[in-house]
Formats: sequence, structure tokens, C-alpha cells
Amino acid sequence: MDVKAPLLSSTEDQKNNQTIRCDSINSLRCDFVSKLPENVRSGLDPEAPFHLDVTKTTGLIYATVKSGSLAIAASTLDSLLDLMAGGILWFTHLSMKNINIYKYPIGKLRVQPVGIIIFAAIMATLGFQVLVQAAEQLIKDEPSDKMTTDQLVWLYAIMLTATAVKLALWVYCRSSGNKIVRAYAKDHYFDVVTNVIGLVAAVLGDRFYWWIDPAGAIILAIYTISNWSGTVLENAVSLVGQSAPPEVLQKLTYLVLRHPQIKRVDTVRAYTFGVLYFVEVDIELPEDLPLKDAHAIGESLQIKIEELPEVERAFVHLDFECDHKPEHSVLSRLPNSQP
Repeated sequence: MDVKAPLLSSTEDQKNNQTIRCDSINSLRCDFVSKLPENVRSGLDPEAPFHLDVTKTTGLIYATVKSGSLAIAASTLDSLLDLMAGGILWFTHLSMKNINIYKYPIGKLRVQPVGIIIFAAIMATLGFQVLVQAAEQLIKDEPSDKMTTDQLVWLYAIMLTATAVKLALWVYCRSSGNKIVRAYAKDHYFDVVTNVIGLVAAVLGDRFYWWIDPAGAIILAIYTISNWSGTVLENAVSLVGQSAPPEVLQKLTYLVLRHPQIKRVDTVRAYTFGVLYFVEVDIELPEDLPLKDAHAIGESLQIKIEELPEVERAFVHLDFECDHKPEHSVLSRLPNSQP
């Protein structure tokens, strides 16, 4: 949107408002996905090698069951996390399209951050469970059973194949001229590292010192927990209602100040309510301004603000003076609860 465009839209512009707003909502997925870790973005990318991830994860699960290695289990958990993240986020994206305005009056854009929080919390818990089992094995000083030749063959075949696939994808993405594809190279690189750590820990733990296997599992589990704990925190904060950064508030204030009949701007407030921002604007208009003209100014300002790609909904409050107390109070506790 051009912030230098006239505030009051023409008739033709008003006809295009619905189309523009639709385009803004359709851009939500791209804006949201760009803030996620690379491993989640690759799971959502329609051009990502999804079938390779399914095959690789299936093989790693089989290798985990076959070998009984905790390090391989931790590596498998990371791969399973990548795969399931893409599926869950894609499901929530489809869910947002099916809107019942009577049951969900403002839509279901908050489904995605809620889905991420639930999923990431579950995966972090699974990672913690692997960490606990590995720590218990170290504390109890109970070596695991040695792997047979058949188990080692399967382990080498599956882990080396999975690592080779990810290594090839890393080389391809790194050399690509597409910036989006190059962004996936980092995720593939970390997959290679986790697979190698898991394989080395499992083999060394089986052949030399048994404690290497649970130690490797602990390292990979800590990586999984730390990676997704940050994702949980970021999305939880977005649902709490964090204020927009100064540059967003400055842009909104500039947009409001451009109309000559707006005497003063009382409040410009923007805060997260899921992925996008809710905006509240209080403006002062001339006391003798006709209601029809005041309504046109307020409505056009609301439409202009909601055309911004980072804004979900805008509320414009019109007043004839700004010396009164704030219309809304900030609650510090739930109603009818003990102080």
C-alpha cells in the first residue's frame, strides 16, 4: 500500500477494497511462515521433497526399533518433528479457510499459533522424555545390549542413505539461484549433523564405550527442546497481546495524520492478537462536522489501515475533544476474582 495515497478513497477504489483485503488475508501464510524456523518452513513448502522426508522418517523409525539406540531415537524425533510440523500447520491453514461467521465472527487466524504451541509443546515433551531415559541409563550404569551384525547393516544402510539424501539436498539448495530454496539449505545441513551425531554415537556406544550412545541422545534431545521452546515462547507472546514495534506505530500515525480535517490524534495503538495486529485509533474531529462526513472519514481510515498486510482489524474512534479519560481500562485481573 502507498502511504502517500489520498485517505478518502474514490468510488472505484472502494469497489476494490474487498479484493485488496482478500489479497492481504491470502498473504498471511507467507508472512507467518517466514517467521518460523527453517525446518517448519520446509515442511510447508509445496515444492519441498515431502515424499523424501516421509521415506527418510519411516526408515529412521525402523532403524530406531531395530537398533534400540537412544541416539538414533533422538535423531528420529527431530526428523519426525519436521514432518509432523508441516502436516499440522498445513491442516490449520486449511481450517482457517472454512469460516463460520456466526460461530467465529472474526475468523480463525489464531488457529495457526495455537496449533504450533500445542505441537511444539508435545515435541519438546517427547524430547525431554528421551533426555530422561538417557540420563537414567547413565545414572544406573546399565549398558544396552550389543547390536547384531544384521542390526548394524540395517542401521548403516538407513542412516547413511538418509544422510546422503539430506546432504544432496543441502548441496542443491545451497547452489540454487532461488533465495527461498537457499534458505532451506540450513535446515538440511542440521539434519545431516543430527543424523551423523546419532549414527556415530550409536556405533561408538555399541563397539567401544556404551555411555556414548545415551550421551549423544542427550545432546540431540537438548537441541530439540531448545529449538522448539523458543518457538512456543514466540507464538505464546503473539497471543498475549504484545505491542507492535515502533516502526509499525510510526507508519500508522503517519497514515492517520495525513487527513486535513483530523484536528488531533489522541491514541494509536497496535498489538498482536495471533499472527497479525489489531489496531485502535482515537482521533479528534471538528465539533460542528456533519455526522455523514465524520463517518466517511472514520470508515475510509479504517479501510486504509486494514489494507496494510500486517493488520487484521482496525477500530477507529471519533471524538470532538481529547481531554477526557481513556475510554477503556486495562484489566490487571479477571472480573469477580480475588485481588
